[in-house]
Amino acid sequence: MAFLDNSGDIILDAVLTDTGRMRLAKGDGSFKIAKFALGDDEINYELYDKNHTSGSAYYDLEILQTPVLEAFTNNGSSMKSKLVSIPRTNLLYMPVLKINPFPSGNEQVEGSGSFFVAVDSDTESSFGLEGGVLGGENPSADNSFIRIDQGLDTTEVSPTYTIDADLAETQFIIEIDNRLGKICAPTDATLANISFIDDDNIATYFLSLGTDLKFVKENTNRSNPAPLETISGPRGTTLSFKVQASLDLNTSTYLFERLGGTFNLRDATTGATVSSVYYIDTTIRVTGATTGYRLDVPVRFIKKP
Repeated sequence: MAFLDNSGDIILDAVLTDTGRMRLAKGDGSFKIAKFALGDDEINYELYDKNHTSGSAYYDLEILQTPVLEAFTNNGSSMKSKLVSIPRTNLLYMPVLKINPFPSGNEQVEGSGSFFVAVDSDTESSFGLEGGVLGGENPSADNSFIRIDQGLDTTEVSPTYTIDADLAETQFIIEIDNRLGKICAPTDATLANISFIDDDNIATYFLSLGTDLKFVKENTNRSNPAPLETISGPRGTTLSFKVQASLDLNTSTYLFERLGGTFNLRDATTGATVSSVYYIDTTIRVTGATTGYRLDVPVRFIKKP
């Protein structure tokens, strides 16, 4: 990996994704370039200087000459800020994705900034009563889940207005390390269908409004104020899910010892502190397919020793 010299000519550096290279290698005709994406991870738009002494031609010169990284194929670290094209010129606010911590129990564990997933029944019994702790072995027995809300998070536009159709997310993309867990429904823990698993063992799920009703729903709450809503303005859709721990985490400490560590955690049943609780920190990436807005949800898998 290296920086591209962006001080002179315009350089277009494009690479195939992991999936694209896999299909090209198959040689069975399944390879076809159907989509491409652009990103601006390295760009600092605060460098725009409208007071430059040399005139308007130099306002964005520092931005245009910012060195950028060579394109690379690792989907876990490339293109964290994808660009999106919207033909409309009258937009004042762009929709966002936000974690909705309501009602009580759906919030992140206090002081950690993460959702906890208890990977076996023993861990569920000890820590499952804490807010933000999800049952990983028996997700259907737990009322807690992760909810992502989408919409215009501004007080300048009343939530009584309906969000424009081209700004409402109708499909969400969820990415999770398949070695650690799977996505399941918040109501009955039905496992979501995996679209594909890449060479880094990252599982991708596509969940759509109208097709995956257990996961994606239209937010019809137009109340203002709304105590159980996290989006201040017009609201679009909601994505809700739970996480089922993998069999490896449920039955073994191997991945915990290789990828994680230990910490102390209070037993919600007895109040005593349990030492050397195994944990693995990861993120679940949620992307809106319409706007490209992305949210990384911090998750900690825990196992009682």
